[in-house]
Amino acid sequence: GMDTTEFLAAHTVPFELDMHGVPGLKLRTDDDGACLFMKEEGCSVYNDRPTACRYYPSGLLSMKSISEESDERHFLLIKEDHCKGHDEDQIQTIGEYRKEQGVEEYDDLNLEWYQIILKKKSTGPSIGKPSDMSLQMFFMASYDVDRFRRFVMSDAFIKMYDLTDEEYAELETDDIALMKFGFKLMKQVFFGELTIKEREGAWEQRVEERKEILDYRKQVEISKHEQKTEEARNASIDDD
Repeated sequence: GMDTTEFLAAHTVPFELDMHGVPGLKLRTDDDGACLFMKEEGCSVYNDRPTACRYYPSGLLSMKSISEESDERHFLLIKEDHCKGHDEDQIQTIGEYRKEQGVEEYDDLNLEWYQIILKKKSTGPSIGKPSDMSLQMFFMASYDVDRFRRFVMSDAFIKMYDLTDEEYAELETDDIALMKFGFKLMKQVFFGELTIKEREGAWEQRVEERKEILDYRKQVEISKHEQKTEEARNASIDDD
């Protein structure tokens, strides 16, 4: 099988969701713009196709005003010549179409992720540009599920966050629980919301560990500089 890191490298291309570089993903296409999963007989991953594919030729547009607590949802219809569904006689409401395409469950699961994106966009100036580490965390929690699970189950993470053994066991085996946990972590990283309890003294310990690492790196650089100085001095003596 292929883990998410390998899948992302083979089948997706990155793009930026906003001016601050929040990462998004698109499915990779061939030179003619066709999806790599499209075969002569049709979509080769039809049962697991993404939400955007299930919606097409309709689309979902979510908007949120900075003064409003909730977002507004609007649906649109896309008319393109290569879509033959417009030639059909069947008439459906958007609700019927969403149910037929199995998109309702996807929207429910993605809702909190959309809300994070909308909040980031609507309050962007007050939040500012996220750090590179925050953007990497967002990418991992949003898309690279297998890598994110390894991160969450690492000793360093467990020492930092105060979760029960049952919660960690669920995150190790349940993809949906892991996804929802990722939403909490994104809110904590992007907006400073205290969504995940940290262990007592964990922050101070992390600061101290980082200080030790920085001190160690500083000593290494000093040693390298001293070694180069000594080598240069010896070389000068030899030349004389």
